[in-house]
Order: sequence, then C-alpha cells, then structure tokens
Amino acid sequence: MSVLLATAGCGQQEAWLGPVSAETYRAFLSSRTGSTLAPGFLQCPSWAAVKDGWQAQLLGWGPRTGLATGELSGVALVLLRQFPGTRKYFAYLPEGPVADWADPDLDSWLAPLLRHLRTVGAFAVRIGPAPDYRRWDAPGLKAATGPGRRLSDVLTCQVDPLGAAVAERLRARGWRRCGDDGDDGDAQPRHVFRVPLAGRTRDDLWSGLNQEWRRNIRRAHKSGVRVSVGGAAELPEFYRLLRITEERDGFRLGRSLAYYQRQYAALNAEEPGRMKLYVAHHEGEILAAHTMITVGRRVWYQTGASADHRREVRPSNALQWQMMLDAHTRGAEVYDMRGVPSTLDPEDRSFGLLRWKLGTGGQVVETLGEWETPLGGRANHALHRAFQMYLARR
Repeated sequence: MSVLLATAGCGQQEAWLGPVSAETYRAFLSSRTGSTLAPGFLQCPSWAAVKDGWQAQLLGWGPRTGLATGELSGVALVLLRQFPGTRKYFAYLPEGPVADWADPDLDSWLAPLLRHLRTVGAFAVRIGPAPDYRRWDAPGLKAATGPGRRLSDVLTCQVDPLGAAVAERLRARGWRRCGDDGDDGDAQPRHVFRVPLAGRTRDDLWSGLNQEWRRNIRRAHKSGVRVSVGGAAELPEFYRLLRITEERDGFRLGRSLAYYQRQYAALNAEEPGRMKLYVAHHEGEILAAHTMITVGRRVWYQTGASADHRREVRPSNALQWQMMLDAHTRGAEVYDMRGVPSTLDPEDRSFGLLRWKLGTGGQVVETLGEWETPLGGRANHALHRAFQMYLARR
C-alpha cells in the first residue's frame, strides 16, 4: 500500500509513503549515519525481531518511483501492538521516524503516515522525535545537587532551537508529550547521558574523568580485573548478574533472558558486531557484564550488571573505560550511556546512577521524549485511554 504524500506549491515531484524492503531501508540508514540526527538502533530493521508480541512494518518516504529504487527522504520502523479483544492496534515508532525534523512543514510527511496507520487499524500512535531539547554539563550539575533538587531547577548550558521548534509544531497539531499529564511517561529514557568523543584524544578522555573514576580504573587494573568481549554463551551469566543488580539497586527492567538472546542474535545477524557483551573477570569469575550497541558512528552502553561481592575491585569502571576506548578507536562521535534520572537529590536512591555517570565528564541531554496522538473519533480516543491503563497494569 502506498499513500500519496501531499506537497506544497506547484510543479513539485510527488512523494509517496509505502512499504520498502529491508535492504532499501538499511541503505537509507547507512546514508544517514554521519548526520547530526543519525538514526538510533531502535529504528534498525533488526529491532522488529527483538520485540516479541508486536507486528512490524518498514515504511519509506520518497518519490513515487523511489520506494523501489531507494531514492528515499525518510524511513520508519512501525511496531503494532493489538489491543486484546479487538482488531485495533497501537502504533509505536521507537526513537523514530528517521525523517527531516528540520522541515518546517511536518505535515508533508506526518500526514501520510497518520493516514496509513488509520488504514491498518491503528487507534493511536507514539513517536520519538530525533532532535535534542536541552543539555547540562557535568560540573554544573555536580554543583547543583541538593535536597529536593531536580534537573529542571538548573540552568541549561544549551537549548537546541530545532528541538524547541519541533515541540511547538507537534503541540500545535494536537500531539501530547508523554508524561506531561502525569501518566507513566516515555517507554524510552527522556534524559540520557552522553560522553562526546569526536575531536578528543585518549588522553582527553582520561582527563575528562573525575578523580574517583581514574582511581577506580587504576584499582581495577592493579587488582587483576581483566576485560574481554564475550559472546552468546555468556548471556545467561550476564542475566544472572542483572537480576542481582536489579534487586540491589531497586529497579526492574522486566526483561527475560530470551529477550537478550533474541536481541543479540537479531542485531548481530543484521551486522556482525552490532551488539557486544563486555565482561570483567577477576580470579576466574565474571563480576560484571555490560552490553554495547553500535550503529554507524554512534555507540550506546545499553545495560549493565554486576555482582554483589568483590565490588572493591571496581569491575564496572574498568568495563566502561574499555568500552569507551573501543568506541573511540572505531571512530564513534559519541558514547551514549543511556538513561539517567531527573533527580539531583543525593538522598534519592536513583541519584546514584546519575552520580556514577557524571564522573565520566559528559553531559545530561534531555531529548524531546515521546509524543502520542489518537487517530480518529471518540471511539479511538476511548480505546487509547483504555490501552494506556492496560499497559500500566502490565
């Protein structure tokens, strides 16, 4: 199915939205890996195989003939979750679509996407726009910690004008940012921590670490911690350590070992080495294991796990330092440590994660977050509210 893409003015070539092959889709992503708004791993075709219980579609925008030839201007991985007992679907584009967010006429490509989703029975859609919104440097946040303090209490070091403009344009079209009305918010982290790598030497990265991080890395090396890249065979041990970490730190990701096994197999089948499992050994035992994902010149530390014992040898610091160095060696422009909490209160249990990441000297980045809109009349609005309650119970 193809949907006509409306264009402004006369004489412009008509553009279309329709299904594209995985090969055509990947070729477009490869052409964008060096851009400012390069795609993330959640919009790779392989991610569809990770999400059990969701149907997937690969869509592309472009000239009418371009969907077959690869002359695309944007792509989207759409995940569809059926609402139990109905033929209706919730549509989700995690950190997508991969499109021209700088285009002031968002309707030129958003409108055909919404029309397409209505035709396949979607009652609502959630998207994750690519532009960033605000940034805070590590030194400023360290100085601003205190009882009851949050990121929003601190002046930013940078506001992205494109992010602010996209937020205004979406609100004007009736989109609602998840979490703004007191619901459970985003499925993906709105606040992430990133360490810039472009234009920096290894010595620059080392000097960017705080004294505690440098001391802990030295301690790990002196204690005999050995870091290596594991494989699928080590995933069960990674998962065992993850359950220990969840219990210790008071969080629950809700993922199974099978989830990580699917992820490892799917991402590496798409591109060998796309997902790696780093492990830290000490005295013949794996004490920590972290996953890393690479797309083009972007690298993510996705999930970390560590044992409760022998924490004094600092295996996680050694792991992160090696992962950061490997990302730098392969020419990555940024090392993304993923989500952080918005609290700056040292008494808040979750602050420990932010404090740990601040030690790398990077930046907290507030993304635009995720945005939703219902599709159609009152029935779909009601179904959307019911689906939100269903997800909250799950």
